[in-house]
Amino acid sequence: MPQLTEVKIKSIKPSGKIERFHDSQGLYLELSVAGGKHWRWKYRFDGKERRLTFGAWPDVSLKDAREKRDACRKVLREGLDPGQEKKQAKPEAGATTFKAVAEEYVKNQKNVWVESHAETVESRLASNVYPYIGDMPIANITPQDVLPLLRKIEERRAFEVASRVLGICSLVFRYGVAIGAAASDPCRDLRGALIPHQKGQFAALTKPRDVGALMLAVDDYKGSGVVRAALKFSAITFCRPGEIRHAEWGEIDFKRQEWTIPAAKMKVRVEHRVPLSRQAVEVLKGIQPLTGAGKHIFPGLRGKDKPLSENAINTAIRIMGYGKDQMTAYGFRAMASTLLNEIGYRADVIEAQLAHKGADKIRTIYNRAQYMEERRQLMQAWADYLDELRAQAL
Repeated sequence: MPQLTEVKIKSIKPSGKIERFHDSQGLYLELSVAGGKHWRWKYRFDGKERRLTFGAWPDVSLKDAREKRDACRKVLREGLDPGQEKKQAKPEAGATTFKAVAEEYVKNQKNVWVESHAETVESRLASNVYPYIGDMPIANITPQDVLPLLRKIEERRAFEVASRVLGICSLVFRYGVAIGAAASDPCRDLRGALIPHQKGQFAALTKPRDVGALMLAVDDYKGSGVVRAALKFSAITFCRPGEIRHAEWGEIDFKRQEWTIPAAKMKVRVEHRVPLSRQAVEVLKGIQPLTGAGKHIFPGLRGKDKPLSENAINTAIRIMGYGKDQMTAYGFRAMASTLLNEIGYRADVIEAQLAHKGADKIRTIYNRAQYMEERRQLMQAWADYLDELRAQAL
């Protein structure tokens, strides 16, 4: 027997949590945390429980929702899946798609995210998500729509990427709930559905003999001169790959021999100063005639107005003959940290130069300034040590 009326629906107020108010024959109204009221219908097909969204109240009245439910029940009686039929039909005029909500969410977050992270999120959405659910009305998407795209990623054995993509989708759906475009986050029911992955350290070469051979391989790299310079600069400065790729000529002070990375580009959101060794300056001056007229020190191969692609360094490392379990773009940091600690440099100074986040942010900023002179000595000593290892590997 029907349990809802327009008067009752109007009286429902947000409670700070998701609530469901049942009508009849699987139809119910779902109240979001933000107060949005969305019609949902629960049914079974092929032995599995499924759900459909009919739109938001009051745009879709109680009468309209019941009519939509009855129409879907008719499809179900004919032996067809109402959800699949709805997907194959053209979206309703004005329906808000997943892609539209995702693009709005990413645009808003760009004021907070590091540029490299924003690029990664956009790339993962474009490659892994939009082809499957991008054009679907976000209010209609169910866990069964999201899971297949995650399985596609797992088929590549990219288990961590699958987990990351699920997290990104979840954030988009939660944003959709907040703006009233979606009733709930279907990703919350998929947390245990993915193949578990173990987090590990980035592969890195840490034996002096291997590092010397690596530096010779970098010198012999026959690919792009920009990529070769980025490889050398990565080894000498051991900054994060995203910081290397987005480095700009305007951040370099040749007189002071220093690279200042703005806080907005840093993972820890604190401006970072990188003392430039003689060798680092040589790399910059060597590539300056090629890229100096542009913004980025290491521009992309397909356009000088964009930075080097996220995979460029790793691809070059593979071309040089190193597998994923041997060396990575991030591995230059572990390589430097391991060897500098073994040589005997102070751990606090190394950590400051690595720009690792300290437990006390104020103390972290103070120490980075305090250790500046020691860091200058460390960076020159590191570059000299790489030259020494290269010479020994000849």
